[in-house]
Amino acid sequence: MVAIGLVVAEFYEDLAAEMEVQARTNADRRDAEIAEQVAVPGVYDAPLAADRLARRDDIDVVVALGVVITGDTDHDRVVTHAAARQLSAVSVDRDTPVTFGVLGPKMSAAEAQERIEKGARAVDAAVDLVQSLPCASGDE
Repeated sequence: MVAIGLVVAEFYEDLAAEMEVQARTNADRRDAEIAEQVAVPGVYDAPLAADRLARRDDIDVVVALGVVITGDTDHDRVVTHAAARQLSAVSVDRDTPVTFGVLGPKMSAAEAQERIEKGARAVDAAVDLVQSLPCASGDE
């Protein structure tokens, strides 16, 4: 069974809650387990939580979920791109897959609502990735 560390950015509380429910449904369907969940204030805060989870021996993969809604500035792009870069770095640095289930940038709340399932599909990507990656040297 794949053990998932789940990071949920709660800035948009209702959307985050729906993403979590869908992620858990996908995990159950894929015979995976949410071994630990960490709530963070926003998407920008997800990389540190992902790093802490990726350090654990009982976590096979980390899934980061969240929503970044567009506003009058480029803040949504800055936050999303920074989080994506840092989550990718956690994955490589810790040799633990981290999947990106963040909706945005350039997305309205209504558009995010319509795509909740797309973000939660990061669980499917996580399970697929763990199953397809070869073991690290010496880890057999």
